[in-house]
Amino acid sequence: MSITVTTWHLEQTTPSDLSPAEEPPATAGVRIARAEVPSPEFGHFLFTSVGSDVSWTDRLLWSREAWEEHLYRPGVETWVAYERGTPAGYIELEGQDEGVVEIVYFGLLPAFRGRRIGGHLLTWGTSRAWDMAERWPDRVPTKRVWLHTCSKDGPYALDNYRRRGFRVFDVKTADEE
Repeated sequence: MSITVTTWHLEQTTPSDLSPAEEPPATAGVRIARAEVPSPEFGHFLFTSVGSDVSWTDRLLWSREAWEEHLYRPGVETWVAYERGTPAGYIELEGQDEGVVEIVYFGLLPAFRGRRIGGHLLTWGTSRAWDMAERWPDRVPTKRVWLHTCSKDGPYALDNYRRRGFRVFDVKTADEE
């Protein structure tokens, strides 16, 4: 059975494009930290936990070596949101050539959706994309942050990106088996 999937490519071209979400109250116990020690097991956990119900499949069969190769690349960063010590979601950034940063993955574990963590995490991660050169001295300053989302992602994904100031620059539709 085939389904039609729409993919939206979105971007920001200046840090002032970012429209921050409201932070959760301190009583919610939400914090965001960079996973500075690359861990294939943790990367696999985040990918499968967040993407299991929204058809993320491209990394399911990655070996430990493939995860290591990816996570140890300069300019790849994983930022994790925690609620009272429990991983709630993550955003993965990948520095690319000429000051471009891609938000490769972003999402929340199902139990943490709808709790106002996503907008805060996306704000935080997008800010870290814009200041990536401060952590990676060999990188040129960020000039563009981009991502893509599709109709298989969560129902609020596209709206969250738009509320954070991302603009659509391309739309593609394709049939998938």
